[in-house]
Amino acid sequence: MKVVRTALVAGVAFWGMGAAAPASAQFFLQSYNFEGKPVRGDEPGIGQPLPGANPAELRAGLLWNMRAALNVAALQCQFEPMLSTVANYNAILKDHDVELKGAFDTLGAYFKRTSKTPREGQMALDQYGTRTYSSFAAVAAQLNFCQTAGSIAHAAVFTPRGHLGELAVERMRELRNSLTPYGEQRFPRYIGREHVAVTMPRLDAPCWNKKAQWVAKKCGAQNWPPAGGTSLAAR
Repeated sequence: MKVVRTALVAGVAFWGMGAAAPASAQFFLQSYNFEGKPVRGDEPGIGQPLPGANPAELRAGLLWNMRAALNVAALQCQFEPMLSTVANYNAILKDHDVELKGAFDTLGAYFKRTSKTPREGQMALDQYGTRTYSSFAAVAAQLNFCQTAGSIAHAAVFTPRGHLGELAVERMRELRNSLTPYGEQRFPRYIGREHVAVTMPRLDAPCWNKKAQWVAKKCGAQNWPPAGGTSLAAR
């Protein structure tokens, strides 16, 4: 009875741990590690260039890039409901509306400052937004991008208000890295197609006598079985 009771307690504890963990989609047994170092916002490949931007403007651009990526994920990743990309994105817009609006206003002020006229500034802002969205096209790496964006959106939901920019600093490199396609990391990409030389036995008629014995005088030393043992399939 003691053994049964102990097993029951352990099972309930294990179930409780599983229930407490957030649901997430896992597309591979082992996903590629896309993590990267924190960024400022002016590193190559992180976002659209903002020449002459001050630290506050770079931070605004970084946050707006992350918001755009999570928006794209909400549209492209609905095939996996466990990612909750739509629900999480809507929650982010509601919970972090003040910080997001501040980032957009800061970007608007930047383009006005760096353009000759207000009209040119608005056009530059519109182009910036269009190019930012387009930069998150993830056709070849959809699974990687969706899984990473889902994880970041989940973290954003639980980020205190006023600190969403810090999350962008910490994880935008990871989000950009996820646009590079990678597959299963636990096993070779093509199982059974490893670069191993395959040795086949010689079946030429002159190499065998009427008793099905190898004729070394005609064909030299027999090449079968191959040195080093047999293949995985034979085992």
